[in-house]
Amino acid sequence: MKRRQLKLLSILSILVLMILAACGSTDEDSSDSDSGKTKEDIKFLSMLTGGTQGTYYPLGGTFADLITTETGVKTTAEVSQASAANMTALQEGEGNIAFVQTDIAYYGTEGIMMFEGKKTDAVSALGALYPETVQLVTLADSGITSFEDLKGKKVSVGAPGSGTYANAEQLLEIHGLSMEDIEAQSLDFGESTDGIQSGQIDAAFITAGYPTGAVEALNATNKVSIISVSDEKADALIEKYPYYAKDTIPAGTYGIKGETPTVSVLAMLAVNKDLSEDLVYKITKAIYGNTDKISHAKGEFIKAETALDGIGIEVHPGAKKYFDEVNK
Repeated sequence: MKRRQLKLLSILSILVLMILAACGSTDEDSSDSDSGKTKEDIKFLSMLTGGTQGTYYPLGGTFADLITTETGVKTTAEVSQASAANMTALQEGEGNIAFVQTDIAYYGTEGIMMFEGKKTDAVSALGALYPETVQLVTLADSGITSFEDLKGKKVSVGAPGSGTYANAEQLLEIHGLSMEDIEAQSLDFGESTDGIQSGQIDAAFITAGYPTGAVEALNATNKVSIISVSDEKADALIEKYPYYAKDTIPAGTYGIKGETPTVSVLAMLAVNKDLSEDLVYKITKAIYGNTDKISHAKGEFIKAETALDGIGIEVHPGAKKYFDEVNK
């Protein structure tokens, strides 16, 4: 009898151990499955833009709506400090999609300029958008008619962490100036135009698609002037920094009679590399497959066939898959 009981206990013990082992295996499998689901079953996406009075924010709102509608993943456009800060945020997992300038994206992935020792190797490209025009804004009666006139003046060179700062520094350099030759102010677009209007600053660098909301608001109360970049200086800039291109602000923009020659870089979208190929494919399709639904003036420049032009960093496989399909 005792022998039988011992045998029964032994069998029960083995069964219990087998059940526990199976449970452990199930938990482990579930953990693996859950870790995979973080990439595939994302319910919310954060799109980093720029200041509310630039071009990134309103355009980002449109993109966020398209992504939400087309993919079912709730996407929100968020105010940010723009290009350089957006690259850092993507690197640190504090955003999923971001507007950046092509030059800043290149600096980040190479770990140079403002990213020295802080390479953004967790970021890849989704696609190019439109030209971002470098606009040196002042008032028509300021007495500033050239870059050389900026010497000793209070000039906004962009918000901390923005690509505008790099553009300002490089354009000053080409004109024989440096940040030490001006009283540099780190302001966003809205603060810049408010400062010009109140007389707190004399001029501001604003890198954004024209017409820029902040400059339009300033022109509503004061006659503005955009300082031109000559062909000679543009050529010198492009020779040293080949990601620039010549650009022209059309006559009538901000009420200015003639055309204003200047330079531009490209705006682009970047994403965190950890997003799955399938999700990025759907995001790319949601934007570039619905350009007819983009009411912003810059919508006319956003095309699948030119989306890889000027991109100097690795393109996410999901975006590449979409562009390969539509451009074959």
